[in-house]
Amino acid sequence: MTETIKTDVVIIGAGPVGLFQVFELGLQGISCHLIDALPEPGGQCIELYPDKPIYDIPAVPECTGQQLIDNLMQQIKPFDPVFHMDQTVDTLEKVDEQQFIITTSKNQRFECRAVIIAAGAGSFTPVRVRLPEIDRYEGKQLRYRVRDPNEFKGKRVVILGGGDSALDWALSLVDIAGELTVVNRTERFRAVEATVEKVQALADEGRLSLLLGAAKSFDGDETTLRSLTFEMRDEERSSKTIELDNLLVFFGLSPKLGPIENWGLELERKAITIRQDTYETSVPGIYAIGDINTYEGKKKLILSGFHEAALAAYGIKQVFEPDKKVFVQYTTTTPSVHEKLGVAPT
Repeated sequence: MTETIKTDVVIIGAGPVGLFQVFELGLQGISCHLIDALPEPGGQCIELYPDKPIYDIPAVPECTGQQLIDNLMQQIKPFDPVFHMDQTVDTLEKVDEQQFIITTSKNQRFECRAVIIAAGAGSFTPVRVRLPEIDRYEGKQLRYRVRDPNEFKGKRVVILGGGDSALDWALSLVDIAGELTVVNRTERFRAVEATVEKVQALADEGRLSLLLGAAKSFDGDETTLRSLTFEMRDEERSSKTIELDNLLVFFGLSPKLGPIENWGLELERKAITIRQDTYETSVPGIYAIGDINTYEGKKKLILSGFHEAALAAYGIKQVFEPDKKVFVQYTTTTPSVHEKLGVAPT
């Protein structure tokens, strides 16, 4: 075990909400370290849709997942957050009212006064294709996420899935791929209606193929995936083989709370219950923000998580300094905030 790292707050999760939490804590003069299982900050924004547009960030008409994370990283620079990536929290122990001990899968040990869980839906893994031995192509021709759309330029691409991710990527790749085929298992699509209509229109124009069926076998050798064979959803249950260069699979994610389930927190349907004025959990000193928490009227939106981060920071400040009134600080006019941000007063 390495030397104990001491800080005011440990944030578990470095997605967009966890990153904005750094900013809100920084405004209160509270230091923090972040722990995340992924190799780089950004959470699902970077893992699932780095190049997809986001339209509901206030005052930002459009940005990609990557741009959102880049901007958040720039915004929190004045507060010098410390990241501990590619590791998970193994144990979380409450020693005293304002003393927690955390250990990680890389044998790092933290001592802090409060803990904020911003772990999204917990750890998550993509739902995989259920064909024996097809995983030998994973990370090569078989992908569960897209990093660089131009990688598929001129290629024969097959997309499996009927949700938002599958159809959004179909729209993004239709002018890049040489041939594009989208295969959904049923007539029911789980994407927004407008997206389904756009994909159907492209299929009607012959710009992509839209099929209903389920993969039942593949052809390939140890290094190269050549084709997939599908059982079609027609009356004859006919078979269809599609030759391909790349297979993209978007069957959704399988979230798992992991060790969080063993931390003594009150849970409701795999989510952490909180009190809405401070976002504190059933264990005093542990807070939960973003998709990991639940309460009446909860909406799993990034902008909702930003709001929760602000209230959690004020709640923690009040606990740290119970004899002082915690005032709202305005980044436009508060001199102490300007000093923390390193900007000239107005």
